[in-house]
Amino acid sequence: MVRKKLIRRAAAVFSACFLTLAGASVCWADTGSQQTAVQATAQITSCKIGSDKNTVTITASTGGDMTGTDGKFYLFEMKPYEDELGSRRDFLASGEGRSLTWNTTLDYGTSADKLYSRFAVAAYNGTDFVRISEPYYITNPEAVAKNTDPFLDPLTKKGLGIEIDMLDDAFDLGVKHVGTNIAFHQILGSGIDYTYDGKTYHFNKAVIEDYDETISALSGKGMTVTAVILNGWNDATPDLIYPGTQKSSNAFYYLFNVATPEGFEQTRAIIAFLADRYDGSDPNHGKISNWVVGNEINNQQWNYTGEWDITSYVKAYQKAFRVFYTAIKSTSANDRVYFSLDYNWNAEIDGKLKYGGKNIVDYFNSIANNWGQFDWGLAYHSYPCPMTDPNFWDDDKTGLVTNDINSPVVNFKNINVLTDYFAGVQLRAPSGDVRHIILTEQGFTAMNQAGQDIQELQAAAFAYSYYLVDSNPYIEAYILSRQVDAPSEINTNKLAFGLWSCDMSQPNKIVSVQRRKIWQVFRDIDKKKDTLAATEFAKSIIGINKWSDIVPNFKWRAQEK
Repeated sequence: MVRKKLIRRAAAVFSACFLTLAGASVCWADTGSQQTAVQATAQITSCKIGSDKNTVTITASTGGDMTGTDGKFYLFEMKPYEDELGSRRDFLASGEGRSLTWNTTLDYGTSADKLYSRFAVAAYNGTDFVRISEPYYITNPEAVAKNTDPFLDPLTKKGLGIEIDMLDDAFDLGVKHVGTNIAFHQILGSGIDYTYDGKTYHFNKAVIEDYDETISALSGKGMTVTAVILNGWNDATPDLIYPGTQKSSNAFYYLFNVATPEGFEQTRAIIAFLADRYDGSDPNHGKISNWVVGNEINNQQWNYTGEWDITSYVKAYQKAFRVFYTAIKSTSANDRVYFSLDYNWNAEIDGKLKYGGKNIVDYFNSIANNWGQFDWGLAYHSYPCPMTDPNFWDDDKTGLVTNDINSPVVNFKNINVLTDYFAGVQLRAPSGDVRHIILTEQGFTAMNQAGQDIQELQAAAFAYSYYLVDSNPYIEAYILSRQVDAPSEINTNKLAFGLWSCDMSQPNKIVSVQRRKIWQVFRDIDKKKDTLAATEFAKSIIGINKWSDIVPNFKWRAQEK
C-alpha cells in the first residue's frame, strides 16, 4: 500500500505544512488558482496538566511574517488520528504576540476528554485555519493517576521467562523480574463490561481471568512483572490493525492502530482497562510494573504494516505508543513504558521492512522532541551473534560486533555501546537521567548445531553476561528467555535456551525433564556469599583468571582473591 499525506479539500481549498529544523512549520493555502503563502510559524514548548488536574496549560513561541493572516494565533485540539485541520473552525483559544500561554480544560473521564489529544497552533488566512506548528502532546499524564505508589525496584536484576506451572521452581531460583505476553487482539469479546469516557466496551472474560491468574501469581511472589503487549491478526477485530494493512504469512504481529477514530477508541479502551486492572490494587488481579509496546519494532515481522520509509513508520508507531503511555501513566504514575529492539543496531536494514535499532532510537527521540518529550524507555534483546553459539565473547570475529556506535550488532560483547549512547545528553529523559533500559529477552543454547550437549558453555555464557549487566549502572533488569526448553525451537533451530531440558516426546507442550548446569548458576549468581563459587568453573572456559579483568566495574571485585 502506498501511503501519502492526506490533503483535505473544502470548497477547493487545501493546505500543507513543512516542518522546519526548529520544529515549527511554514504553511501555505491555495484558493483555486491563486496561492497565498502563510509565513507565520509557531512552536509549542510545553503542554502540561496543572495541579488542579483539570487545567491544561500550553505555551508557544511564534515567529515569521503575519502578512496574509488576521494577525492572530489560534489553538486547536487534534485527536491522534488527525493530521490537518481541514475546514475546522472550532479553535480553543486565540492570542497575539511572540510568546503565548493558553489554558484549556482537560475534561478527563468525559466524552470531551483531552488527555490523549494533541494541540496545534494555526493562523487564519481569511479562508482557512492553517496549522503552523507541530502537534504537541500532554507530557505529564501521570498528573491524574490515582496510583502514585513508587516503582518497587527489586533487590537484583535477575529475571526469567517462567512457566506458570513451575512457579515454585522460579521461587527457589530467586527470580526477581519476570516477563509475560498479553495478546492485545484477544481482549475484546464478552463477559466483562468496561466503561471509558462514557462509552462501554466488552472484553473476553475467559482471556482476562487467565491473565489474572498468571499476573497475580507472579507479582504475588514479589516479582516485578514486565508485560509485552502483542497485536496479532484477528478477523473479528479489524479496527485494531492499521488501516490498509494486509495479512501476511511472514508477520507474527501487527502495528497498533490509532489512525482511525474506531481504532483509537478501541486501543485506548483496551490499554486503559489493562492498566486499571493490573495497577496492584486487587491482589486477585496482580500488578504489572513494566509495559513493552510491541516486540522488536525494528523488524516488521513483529510489528507489521507493510513497506514504509522509517520516518512514516516511526511516526505511526509513536502515535500508538503515546496512547499506551498516556493510558498507563494516567493510571499508575510510576509504571514504566518501553519499546523493544532486537540486537541489529546497524544490520539487516532494507529501509522498508527492517530498520537499524539505532535509527529507530534516533527517529523516535527526534519525533518526541517535536511532539513533546516524555519518559519512554528501551527494552533490548541481547542474544549472542549468531544465536546458535552461546560463546558471545568472540563475536567480534564475525565482523558484526565492534566497540563503536557504528557496530552492526550490539549484544553482550559490546553492551557498553548501547548504554554509553543512552548516557549522552541527546537521549536523556526530561528529568536529565539516563532512560530506563531493561533486557527483556535473551538466552544461550545448551545444544550445538550437531545436537551435542554444551550446557557448561551455556552456563559460562550466562555467568559472564549477568556480571556485565549487574556491573552496568544503566541496565535495570536482565530477563533470561526460558525456564524450560521449547520443543519447537529445538526442532527448528536446535536452540535449547532453558534452565531445564524438555520432554521432546510432547512437542505441543513445554514439559521439564532435567536441570542443567545453568540452573544452579542462575540461582546463586546474585548472592554475595555464593556468586563467585558458583561461577568459578566458567573462568577456564572463558580463559580468564579474574572476572574483574573482563567485567568493567565488576560488582564483586572486593571479594576476588
